[in-house]
Amino acid sequence: MIHTAGPYTLACVLVALGLYGMLARRHAVLFLVGAELVLAGGGLLLVTAGALGADGTWSGQVLTLFVITIAAAEVVIALAVIVAAYRRRAHIDLSQDAG
Repeated sequence: MIHTAGPYTLACVLVALGLYGMLARRHAVLFLVGAELVLAGGGLLLVTAGALGADGTWSGQVLTLFVITIAAAEVVIALAVIVAAYRRRAHIDLSQDAG
């Protein structure tokens, strides 16, 4: 059995770094990286909870595969929106107005 402090601490650090990246940065790509860190922390929590569960099912690992799939689709759509915004505005700073 694994000790719970390590994975839970790492998941908290990943989520905290992701939230900082999403709230403090104005660059669209760095915002996207922050969102990915939050999803990675959530996936780590799912795997840890699934490994520590006494029922013997693979529910944490299966849910993590769904999170990874959703994250991949989110990256594709978000990068397409960022490229379209860059072509229209000539910058991708989220704090500046479109005009």
